[in-house]
Amino acid sequence: AFLVRLQTRPMQDHTQTNRLELLAPAKNLAYGIEAINHGADAVYMGGPAFGARSAAGNSLDDIEALARHAHRFGAQVFVAFNTLLHDHELEQARRLTHQIYEAGADALIVQDMGLLALDLPPIALHASTQTDNRTPEKVTFLQDVGFSQVVLARELSLAQIREISAATSVQLEFFIHGALCVSYSGQCNISHARTGRSANRGECAQLCRLPCSLQTPGGEVLVENSHLLSLKDMDQTDNLEALIAAGIRSFKIEGRLKGLDYVKNVTAWYRQKLDAILERRPDLVAASAGRCSYGFTPDPKKSFNRGSTDYFLHGRKPDIDSPRSPKYLGEPLGRVSRVTRDGIEIDGKQVTLNNGDGLGFFKPGGELVGMRLNKVEEKAQGKRLLLSELMPGLKVGTEIFRNHDQAFSKQLEKGSADRRIRVDMRLSECDEGLRLELVDEQGIGAAVTLPCDQQLADNPERALQQARDQLGKLGNTLFVARQIELVFTSPLFIAASVLNGLRRDGIAALEAARLAAYRRPERRIPLRGAVYPQHRLSYLGNVLNSAAEQFFREHGVGSIAPAFEANKEEREVVLMITKHCIRYSQHICPKEVPGLKAEPLELKMGKESFRLRFDCHRCEMQVMGSLKRG
Repeated sequence: AFLVRLQTRPMQDHTQTNRLELLAPAKNLAYGIEAINHGADAVYMGGPAFGARSAAGNSLDDIEALARHAHRFGAQVFVAFNTLLHDHELEQARRLTHQIYEAGADALIVQDMGLLALDLPPIALHASTQTDNRTPEKVTFLQDVGFSQVVLARELSLAQIREISAATSVQLEFFIHGALCVSYSGQCNISHARTGRSANRGECAQLCRLPCSLQTPGGEVLVENSHLLSLKDMDQTDNLEALIAAGIRSFKIEGRLKGLDYVKNVTAWYRQKLDAILERRPDLVAASAGRCSYGFTPDPKKSFNRGSTDYFLHGRKPDIDSPRSPKYLGEPLGRVSRVTRDGIEIDGKQVTLNNGDGLGFFKPGGELVGMRLNKVEEKAQGKRLLLSELMPGLKVGTEIFRNHDQAFSKQLEKGSADRRIRVDMRLSECDEGLRLELVDEQGIGAAVTLPCDQQLADNPERALQQARDQLGKLGNTLFVARQIELVFTSPLFIAASVLNGLRRDGIAALEAARLAAYRRPERRIPLRGAVYPQHRLSYLGNVLNSAAEQFFREHGVGSIAPAFEANKEEREVVLMITKHCIRYSQHICPKEVPGLKAEPLELKMGKESFRLRFDCHRCEMQVMGSLKRG
């Protein structure tokens, strides 16, 4: 067959304000491929170094392979390059940015502003949430110095997002699902202070998930052995249209350290939610091509979570923390009605259980423990559960949770999604013989012609049906036929082998046309004279290297203290700044309880104590402490 490509115009305009982007995490190549297959418009993954999850790095070869797969759908790959850098790492980082660009990545997610002072490739830059993006002034500055996408702070309300959107033209990204850091991102130094492992360098020790006690400076314990800094997980399922109206265009799922079942399930869940919005809103378009079908029913409650909250999107509200445990509780099943020699009976009837399910409960001391369900038997008033082992602490009245759904997990272990690009096909006569034209849902087209003799069909109706059937057999390709048009003066007999050959050549030509049409987003051109909104930077400005210092001085900052990781802070300083307030969560907030006196408070975490300071004007809490030396 003779191949002719048509309409190889750029596949997408990355600056369109009506594009909705679903952004999913990729721990590695396999996870990234599944995220794309389950509906992600873009994925973000770590590179060989300098990503803010040190345990989730990937080789350049894997970045290249993922970019190839993603670009087939017009989807993108962002590489997390969002740690602070020491001076001796700058040259390695500079070289690596070029290698990542050459591997085909579409953007770098950046925290350290020192990178902008280096010789970078022409790759798009995204400002990490680690750059603490809470105000129109900050986001405007990032836009003006060359960032094309900015990840907003998780703590923002809809009103704050609208204000930032109104003041800027940069694409705004917002976390919609997954784990919440209790501190403003980029402003947490408690891990480095106590363990030497810096959250700003991808090594957070997650001290905020540990149990602690709330006490007065005199030692009076108000709350004992509770996870007071551990938050529930974000879930913005019900707020997607409100976020769109506020100006969000990239919807980010947290979880570069989560399991594959989480990536598949949560990506599919939000793909369906966004697709439903796109069906109702012709003014909006998906950021990549392809429709997904699934071999399971997505349900984020069946993947790891600590409960759900929409955080501060609609203002401050109670019950955003998860004080009982930072682990996954799972679905509540009911309460123990009887303990037997080899198991328990529970009063729940509404949930279908399966042999092999994982169960959990809280022991009387508050510890969450797990066990395996060997066999389930239905009873008149509930269920009889035969357990792998009878755990101490099980008694009548204990609440039981399911934290592993065996049947659901088995569905996700298989090929659980099929993503296809819709294509219109037109088969017609031409002077050479036959011509097959293909145009996909994004308007990318290709055509093939096949010289052959034209033979009239003895059975016109059957010949036309055979042509449609053979052309529509796209099972092993990226495509699914949306419309098949046959244009003949009179119906022709065309052998199945000829139709199959035309279809294969046409699909190959269309794939080639799509790859030729793909354009990576361009680096935003920085404006001259952009001035940083602050003239002085404390250690919280995260300036760790000379290139970052040079960058900020060029943008109007006169006084610059070194980052906390430089180990220069000798005194007690702010280790965390949080929108979550323990006074509020414990119902001892003077603003909420008139006449209540604001007593000083401390957190006791093991042998360590941290003074709490409250900025009631900003409704923020600060965890105070000093750098642990030796």
